[in-house]
Amino acid sequence: MFLGVDGGGTKTALALIDRDGNVRATHTAPGAYYFASGLEATAAVLADAVAAVLKIAGAQASDLKFAFFGLPGYGEDSTVGDALDRLPAASLKGTPYRCGNDMVCGWAGSLMCRDGINVVAGTGSICYGERGGRGSRCGGWGELFSDEGSAYWIACRGLNLFSRMSDGRTPRGALHDLMKSSLALAADLDLCGHIYTRLASDRARIAQLARLVQEAANAGDTQAIAIYAEAAAELAALVEATRRELGFGADETVLVSYSGGIFDHAGERLLLRPFAAALRAHHAHYQLETPVLPPVLGAALYAARCAGLPLQPPAIARLRASREAAKGAAPTG
Repeated sequence: MFLGVDGGGTKTALALIDRDGNVRATHTAPGAYYFASGLEATAAVLADAVAAVLKIAGAQASDLKFAFFGLPGYGEDSTVGDALDRLPAASLKGTPYRCGNDMVCGWAGSLMCRDGINVVAGTGSICYGERGGRGSRCGGWGELFSDEGSAYWIACRGLNLFSRMSDGRTPRGALHDLMKSSLALAADLDLCGHIYTRLASDRARIAQLARLVQEAANAGDTQAIAIYAEAAAELAALVEATRRELGFGADETVLVSYSGGIFDHAGERLLLRPFAAALRAHHAHYQLETPVLPPVLGAALYAARCAGLPLQPPAIARLRASREAAKGAAPTG
């Protein structure tokens, strides 16, 4: 079996697959973002999560051929690189594994490890692509001065728009009343207390406010819609920089896909259409692809490739079929 771990700031997803393309177990654990929680807490999350997914599958670490851990922030602080690489060792008891940035999970799942580029827009944002076995990343410098097009970035643009609407610096749209009522603000300036005190300026909690910008945009707020158009342009710029770095030719078709909660929830009108248009403005030969597998299954697929045992076409077809069955299943509970 192959273990894929897709870490994130909000949650960590795990999946076990076998060489026949069967999904043997899945599990969702708390976030594993060492910049926020530290190495010790991240190690504990990973250890508990690996134990949980193995228990669900009725398996032991010795049953694993290889594991891949996609960790947010990996590669962004060379002073802790070796420590990050060692984090999963205790829970795997000798099973070979590799750690990398969680951007690899999105690329591997969305494009099935094919040459091309994937952009991630979740709590943060980042872009990763491969061509001929060479990889390149772009963006993902953190929420204080980067993560363009992410949920955090959209939320902050929305908070800024609320402040400008409140001051009269721009006309009031649906976002103003929606944010005020959703956050139960008695007065507009109470937003400061909500963000800085109750949310403690927490990255993940602020990112959740992007849903209010989305709701306002869906209600016809043109300024909220413009935030999504700007997000699409920023994400397309990440893709274009990655294309150039990987050396794709001017007439070469480049597969592009996407992953992350912003793409999952914003929909075609708000994000996908302007994203596709922004891509075409950069390069005429981008080919936008619907993601094939979620990042967590991409991580497991990548683990198989790292082991030198890439899944064969029948196994990949079974993995894709299981994904489609899960998407089409009726909700329960």
